[in-house]
Amino acid sequence: MTTVRIDARRIIDKESFHDVFAEALGFPKSYGRNLDAWIDCMSDLANPAAGMTKVHAPTGGVVLIQLDRVDEFASRCPDLFRTFLDAAAFVNLRQVQAGRPPVLAVAYERNCG
Repeated sequence: MTTVRIDARRIIDKESFHDVFAEALGFPKSYGRNLDAWIDCMSDLANPAAGMTKVHAPTGGVVLIQLDRVDEFASRCPDLFRTFLDAAAFVNLRQVQAGRPPVLAVAYERNCG
């Protein structure tokens, strides 16, 4: 498993979402900075030859996105947070539909108190 830690405090809007992920995962300069482009890049985590990320899943493994301080992101940008979770699930659905194992995992701790 490859782990990428994201400080979710840095995500304040759609622009910063794309900045943070592009930086953390090494998206190419041609990255389109929209959800479709994000999904395309993340879908190639197990395909280093595609050149869509500098971070890669080990063979048969996953990239774990560990979101730190997620409560601030989720409360500040609730729609974007849900969109991120749905997009991550869609990345894995694409893999499964193509007969490949999931490539992306997400972990975070929410303050429930």
